[in-house]
This record gives sequence, structure tokens and C-alpha cells, in this order.
Amino acid sequence: MKNCILLIVFLFVAATGFAQEANPTYDEKLAKSLNADERGMKQYVFCILKTGSNTTATDEEKNELFKGHMANITRLAKEGKLALAGPFMKNDKNYRGLYIFNVSTIEEAKELVATDAAVKANIFEAELTPWYGTAALQEILKIHEKITKNKI
Repeated sequence: MKNCILLIVFLFVAATGFAQEANPTYDEKLAKSLNADERGMKQYVFCILKTGSNTTATDEEKNELFKGHMANITRLAKEGKLALAGPFMKNDKNYRGLYIFNVSTIEEAKELVATDAAVKANIFEAELTPWYGTAALQEILKIHEKITKNKI
């Protein structure tokens, strides 16, 4: 009998210990506006830009392609299609930069990456994979605008 009572107590403690606690700061309106699931997460597409096969572009051509690359990043961010972008520091993997697209399928991301002048010219090559992350990632660009002293 004593063992039975101990087992019941143990099961009760285990069950209550694993119970999910409601978040007192949960903002349902914000969660819905960001398409967040119950964990505050959503699906994106992660893109690694690697050095491409075009090794013959002149410095002048590269400069023009990078202007188009940056203009495209700005446009996609303003449209809400790009949650995050940035370059990698020098590395031995030929990684040049990353995008996190605010879309849920590889096909949608392929269409967006195809609008990048540096990708079209094979200065960069893109690798895409689905990624699951915080839905709040979409809010970073709004904050970034407030902390950027000089725009590119």
C-alpha cells in the first residue's frame, strides 16, 4: 500500500512538473500578425550564398552587380519577403552571405533569389533549405532601422 501511495504521488508530481505554463505576456494579436504557431515560431527558408563560378567578371562589373544585389536586398526587405540578410566574415568554406526568406517553400525562395543580380551573374550561388525559427525575426528590420546611423 505504501508503494502504491508513493507511486501515485510520484505520478502526480511528474504530471504537474511537465504541465505547460501559460505565458502571462502572450500577445495573441501580435502572434497572429506574425503567423506564429503556439511556440511563437514559423517556417522560413534559409539561404547560404557561396562564391559562384563566375571568376572572369571585372571589378567594374562586380561593383555594378553588388549595387544590384544591395538594391534587391532592400526591395525584398521592404516587401516583407526577406527577414534577415548579411555577409559572412572571411572563411574557408566560400560562404559569402545569408538570407532568411519570409516564405514557407523552397520554390518561393528560388523565385526571390533569382531576382538577385549577383546570383544571376554567377558571382554567388545559392543553397536553400527550410528553417524553423522565431516569428519575431520579422520584427528585426524595424528595430534595425532605428539603430542605423548611416544607410548603405
